[in-house]
Amino acid sequence: MQLRFDNRVALVTGAAQGIGQAIAMALAQAGARVHVADLDAEGVQRFARTHGLAAHTFDVSDRAAAHAAVGQVLAATGRLDILVGAAGGVCGQVGQPIEEVAEDQWHLIFRANVDGAFWLAQAAAAPMRAQRYGRIVHIASGAGLRPSLTGIQAYTAAKHALVGLTKQLSQDLGPEGITCNAVAPGFVRSNPSTERQWQSYGPEGQQRLVQSIHTRRLGDAGDIAHAALFLASEQAGWISGQVLSVDGGRS
Repeated sequence: MQLRFDNRVALVTGAAQGIGQAIAMALAQAGARVHVADLDAEGVQRFARTHGLAAHTFDVSDRAAAHAAVGQVLAATGRLDILVGAAGGVCGQVGQPIEEVAEDQWHLIFRANVDGAFWLAQAAAAPMRAQRYGRIVHIASGAGLRPSLTGIQAYTAAKHALVGLTKQLSQDLGPEGITCNAVAPGFVRSNPSTERQWQSYGPEGQQRLVQSIHTRRLGDAGDIAHAALFLASEQAGWISGQVLSVDGGRS
């Protein structure tokens, strides 16, 4: 099965590093016209220049900025077919006892992982409805299905919320040709936060983690990109409201 995205326009957030970059590159290589976005202006602009993509810098948790970015894509291309939300993560936080979690720490993770996904879907809904076609793919986490290896309570709660949002959007938008699905990655060393987490386990902890995975290897950003592309494809037109675990069988 060959997945092609010729004449499709995609917006991929979280594309200054790791999984977002891998998805953007895979879509572009399969023929899509790709716009990339991130809060990290230098990182996303450098990536876009290197690969001939259109770049946007904004905070996904800012409703006005999210709507403006979608408007810019529409102004440049006249359509938006695919929205992939890879922005989010742990926002530099580490696990700590519940008694020590500050209010701003809790809300920061929700804004990055849930608010941003909602504002972008909200902005994309009208043009996708008008063309009666759309693919929305959220990058969730195994932490959206079970407790997180990070130990960060807000991250687990936010990714569970993102899974719920995915299912609700599927119901809301499905009648008009728009699917909404999520990919739940296992442990992937794809950015500075996951690299710090990996190093914190030490050799014995790293070995235990690998041994808990059926395929006995860690995944990489490409593994996640392959799943996201399938869910964004024509071939996945009757798949919606689903969460695809891509974790080597650990789940």
